[in-house]
Amino acid sequence: MKPRFVAFLLIGMALLSVLLAACVRPGTETTGATGSGAGGGGGVASSSAVVHMNDSNFVQSTVSIKKGESLTLTNDAAVPHQIFNGSWVNGAAVNKLETGAPSVQVQFAGSNESHDIGPFNTAGTFKVYCSIHPNMNLTIVVQ
Repeated sequence: MKPRFVAFLLIGMALLSVLLAACVRPGTETTGATGSGAGGGGGVASSSAVVHMNDSNFVQSTVSIKKGESLTLTNDAAVPHQIFNGSWVNGAAVNKLETGAPSVQVQFAGSNESHDIGPFNTAGTFKVYCSIHPNMNLTIVVQ
């Protein structure tokens, strides 16, 4: 009877661990956390919104954040990205550091990689783009 109980217990624990692992996707960040996000430096903790990237696009084209927050960019694809201030305009990459925007020069080598940009200390609309993938633009609205 003991070997049967041990086998039942091990199977139950294995099923529970599979169910628990299915609830958490690697590389995601919970909302409402402060001071989290890849590469967060010292100083005052701030909230960080997350924007994911796939093979050749930002998953969302616009994100809104509050003044003083940073933005975490997460690469979900096994392709490189090079993110800079500016945008693609009519098929041409246009570098532009808007007044009040933090300087952005971020390299992504491959998947499951995250980098913070910011903090964005000035309200306004700012743009970043991937210099490798035409028309890969992100608009950041800081309120």
